[in-house]
Amino acid sequence: MEHIDVAVIGGGQSGLATAHALLRRGLRPVVLEASGRTAGSWPRYYDSLTLFSPARYSSLPGMPFPGADRDRYPHRDEVVAYLTAYADRLDADIRTGERVTSVRRDGPVFEVALEGGGRLRARAVVAASGTFGRPHRPALLPGPAEFTGQVLHAADYRSPAPFAGGRLVVVGAGNSAVQIAAELAETARVTLATRGPVKFAAQRILGRDLHFWTARTGLDIAPLGRLLPSPPAQPVLDDGRYRAALAAGRPDRRPLFTGADGNKLIWPDGQREEVDAIVLATGYRPDLPYLASLDGALDADGSPRHREGLAAGVPGLAFVGLEWQRSLSSNSLRGVGRDAERIARRLTAHLAHLAHR
Repeated sequence: MEHIDVAVIGGGQSGLATAHALLRRGLRPVVLEASGRTAGSWPRYYDSLTLFSPARYSSLPGMPFPGADRDRYPHRDEVVAYLTAYADRLDADIRTGERVTSVRRDGPVFEVALEGGGRLRARAVVAASGTFGRPHRPALLPGPAEFTGQVLHAADYRSPAPFAGGRLVVVGAGNSAVQIAAELAETARVTLATRGPVKFAAQRILGRDLHFWTARTGLDIAPLGRLLPSPPAQPVLDDGRYRAALAAGRPDRRPLFTGADGNKLIWPDGQREEVDAIVLATGYRPDLPYLASLDGALDADGSPRHREGLAAGVPGLAFVGLEWQRSLSSNSLRGVGRDAERIARRLTAHLAHLAHR
């Protein structure tokens, strides 16, 4: 069985930033990526997605985001190309097509099992597999279980073309929900269904992008994550387009439907309306099924038990890329490198301690 220093599970932005930080400290991580490429979930996002932060604030450590226009908002495909190039430049052992099925404690080390039967023994493990593999479908959401039309999560949405001319309802009040609903509304009749009003934040303030101000004030890196019992809802970043679209009724916004009857949704006023499809833009949860057998790693809901990325009660296990892991920017291109560096520092100390036992 192969013996390694650190197994980094996930080859997207979090895993690559972690590998970079570990290499800087003289460790030799092995990055295990389930898919066939090192770009994480980015290739599977919807076609029109752009970053919410400008290029100048969207880099991993050691490699600025390319392009002359530092204030543009890079497209999904630019991010995929950037992450691919970053991985190519990284002197790390990155293994694609290696899905981790379980992590178990074996004395002072971990045994990492791979799909297909392979196994590794690692002195430390970093779970950096993100959230895209676990779309959140709220259990208490009324209707979709009884609805006989199409129901899909935003993770499965690519473009408005298949829905042209249809009647759709997008559920959610976050950035993706509003962006997808506005895009669909260009060729279909669309309602954005939410539990409350949509909250907006100005994309630009006094001529500067919002991220300039969060960086300048220190809000981007403030260690507030430990004070939050759960990640707070984020407002929709808007340059005015989305607020105007909702005001014009393209899409319109309504309170959440109360149920379904066949292919009809039931609205709070009792109206029943035929709908072709429901798009659930209801977010994601950490995708960590491989830790289910590791005592103390996850809580009853499958969420990680940690303090700023270090697993609570499981020495040698860490997380990178969690929402609000330590700060507002923890699960973003601009901030994940800071968390990765902290985790690398802590794991280096842990491994040094193990070596002297």
